[in-house]
Amino acid sequence: MKVTIQFLGAAGTVTGSKYLLSVGRRKFLIDCGLFQGPDELKERNWQRLPIDANEIEKVILTHAHIDHIGYLPKLHKDGFSGPVLCTPGTAEITRLSLPDSGRLQEEYADYVNKKNLTKHRPALPLYDERDAEAAGRLLEAHGYDKEISLGGGCIVRFRRAGHILGSAFVEFFLPDGRLIVFGGDLGRPNQPIIRDPEILTHADYLLVESTYGDRVHPADPPQQAILRMVKQVCESGGMLVIPSFAIGRTQDVLYYLRDLESHGECEPIPVWVDSPMAIDATSIYVRNQDDHDLDMEALVDEGRNPLRAANVTFVRGRDQSKALNKRPGPGIIISSSGMASGGRITHHLLSRLPDQRNVILFVGFQAEGTLGRELVEGRSPVTILGEEVEVKARVEMIASLSAHADSNEIMDWLSGFQSPPKRTFIVHGEPHASEALQSRIERELAWNTTIPEYGERVDLN
Repeated sequence: MKVTIQFLGAAGTVTGSKYLLSVGRRKFLIDCGLFQGPDELKERNWQRLPIDANEIEKVILTHAHIDHIGYLPKLHKDGFSGPVLCTPGTAEITRLSLPDSGRLQEEYADYVNKKNLTKHRPALPLYDERDAEAAGRLLEAHGYDKEISLGGGCIVRFRRAGHILGSAFVEFFLPDGRLIVFGGDLGRPNQPIIRDPEILTHADYLLVESTYGDRVHPADPPQQAILRMVKQVCESGGMLVIPSFAIGRTQDVLYYLRDLESHGECEPIPVWVDSPMAIDATSIYVRNQDDHDLDMEALVDEGRNPLRAANVTFVRGRDQSKALNKRPGPGIIISSSGMASGGRITHHLLSRLPDQRNVILFVGFQAEGTLGRELVEGRSPVTILGEEVEVKARVEMIASLSAHADSNEIMDWLSGFQSPPKRTFIVHGEPHASEALQSRIERELAWNTTIPEYGERVDLN
């Protein structure tokens, strides 16, 4: 039986994760992500897949970040109607985030039509909110560590990846007994809220991410870095503006702020969480106790909300969001998106960047071609919503808050394998990061590795 993997995303880039697994005539798609970042990457979202959507039997998700799930509505719109397998946490977050993605697609199309910034007349969204809600109805939730029969001798099992709530490694057992592990995004040990990544011991074929394959996160505890930024805006009277991913990173920041307050290291300071999706995701994080680590469990058992500092206001309405731009400091605004590539954060940056009293704090990876990347690299002026803005605010980044394993942590996780995979595919990284990780794996572990190219098909026979 012929088995192939085709790399339809997260190859040479960190976005658009899609792996087409063909087992004989059967087709499975592992992850179904949206491309983000530069226009040349986003243009791929409009290109036809090398397979008709209705030929795909099942989709299997590693976790609910948009670069892993955001293409689902388009796939469904094009004819896919099979089940989408994932963990319960991933199902909840996906049903939350996909409609938001649909709304953003519609709003962007309206914006470029209004501003006459499109070659198409009119520009249309990739999909809309209704398409996204329909795709959400295809989700089929399964717990960790349970074998799920796909029929024909194929079996799937989800293992904890420790990246965000519900995140998993996908173990795919072929009919002949061989095991393919789709790594998704690898989390970090000893992080708040969710359990550590499970150590896996065997795979015939392994796909491992390389987002931070070329670097090591600072050892500086993230809560101390946050404390320094809070103290700075308290002294300057400015705002600490945190572009944050609505799912995962926002909850981490809220956890650390509550922890600092509870230990008396930080006086309560007004905090606004300006992201309806982040607000709903925070409730999901508190509710899904099967994912909680021991510290999180203990706080919940004590009847305390681990993600609620003293002066937190959750902002849903647009008028309330706009009013924040006139609020005097000191205070903290947490808003998405995390790479400042869209969403409400762009309005806050437009307002706060020209004021030297403010601090802009990035708390996650900034992909090439995003506004976040331009800011952390020190560019000024920058263009936001068509306006040129001088950057006078202080721009900082806390790499130690990343939910992605760094180079050392990836190598530590790989060292848990009792024997080398026949082949290890290094994916989900910019070229220099993937090449650096490949060099380490080959030098330190002597494994057979490949960095696949976008669109490449590999025969596993």
